[in-house]
Amino acid sequence: MLVKSASFLMGSEHGRENERPVHRVRVDAFELGATQVTNAEYARFLESANHPPPPTWNDPNFNHPRQPVVSVSWFDATSYCEWLTAVTGRSFRLPSEAEWECAARGGAEGRLYPWGDEPPETRPEYATRWRNGPEPVARFAPNAFGLYDLCENVHEWCGDWYAPDYHAVPPGTRRVSRGGSWRHQVKISRCAARSSLPPELRYADYGFRVAATRLGGGTPPAQPAGTPAFR
Repeated sequence: MLVKSASFLMGSEHGRENERPVHRVRVDAFELGATQVTNAEYARFLESANHPPPPTWNDPNFNHPRQPVVSVSWFDATSYCEWLTAVTGRSFRLPSEAEWECAARGGAEGRLYPWGDEPPETRPEYATRWRNGPEPVARFAPNAFGLYDLCENVHEWCGDWYAPDYHAVPPGTRRVSRGGSWRHQVKISRCAARSSLPPELRYADYGFRVAATRLGGGTPPAQPAGTPAFR
């Protein structure tokens, strides 16, 4: 989905310390996968690239075709982006942390969650979700940009190195991740909430979605069957 170039306030004064300082950021137009990369999409990569499968690949709690692929390291996710670039002729990558937060907010300055400020715990279905693993993608309504499951289901790898004050110079030892997790007590995160993990680790609540830099304003070219939905 297209996210137009925008200037927005990144971070939160009411969250954890690593969400401060709130600062204005401008992002150029980019595209972001409508959903987290699914097992069905990742399977094509495994077969085509002869890449080793995630350790939970055959676990029935995690291997439904429409569930997001999990137990992928940051390196696995970037390898998928490189493969997708090769087979489509477009340049795919992981989103930056700023791009991810801009997309999650859906164009609304200061919005706490992708849908607004209403806490997720007040939603009637919240207590019955995520019993044994992540849900199939796109079960519930998308945000204003047409993006599904942002801030929930699985943590999503971003391209950046992590630093508590947003400025990783020199590069750190952990990569940024964003979004909530099916296995946490608080399963849906705020748009500004930050997390991180060493890039080589593979956890059953870590997945990703892909991004692409948008050049010009035309319609993106058609993609081969099985590539992520940019719609």
